[in-house]
Amino acid sequence: MFKFWGSQEQQAQPRPQEGSSHSWYPPSVVSSPSSSRPTTPSRSATNSFNIQRPAERPHSPSPVSPAEAAGIIALLKDKSVDELRKLLSDKDAYNQFLLSVDEVKIQNNIRDELRKETLQLARNNLDKDPQIMELRNQCRIIRTTELAAAQEKLNELERRKEEILKFYSPASFIHRLQDAMNETEEESEIVHRQLLDQEIDMGTFVQKYKKLRTTYHRRALIHIAAKPSTIG
Repeated sequence: MFKFWGSQEQQAQPRPQEGSSHSWYPPSVVSSPSSSRPTTPSRSATNSFNIQRPAERPHSPSPVSPAEAAGIIALLKDKSVDELRKLLSDKDAYNQFLLSVDEVKIQNNIRDELRKETLQLARNNLDKDPQIMELRNQCRIIRTTELAAAQEKLNELERRKEEILKFYSPASFIHRLQDAMNETEEESEIVHRQLLDQEIDMGTFVQKYKKLRTTYHRRALIHIAAKPSTIG
């Protein structure tokens, strides 16, 4: 048995180098073809495995850590060549084996938990949909009623502010002062005509006329002082 393992035929078939794309099995699985233990596949067998790989896996697997690789090797080392070949050629067998790996089970459980939480959040959001619609309706009512009334009141206050500012502006003050001077002048003329028409006596005329003219000249002085164009 020892001579068979050390024969030239065995040495003529080099084992796949460690780290290559065919290093699926550890050296401990190497045995005689006639033994029930799995044997190391030759280069031709390895090439046939590559041909029989499922077409659904076109991309190379992502790198795994040494601990994960050791765990995978531990799961595969007791399998026969036929079982390994079936894993490479049979998609269902490969998926069944993959789902039996503890790490895959953990990831699937995490995925299921996240899916459940996502569905629960979605249900909660759907349950809150009537409240959201009610809030939208309230906001619409506020915009169409309370906001409209507040906007109208604001516009009225803005209009009143403009009127007040315009009323107390220097130009408006000079204009109103000029109107008051003209009104006093007209009242003085009326009193003078009443005297000429003998509708009032001289004493009443002097009292009214003096008061009106005093008011007129006081307003005239203020008017002159308020106009910048008259200065200088």
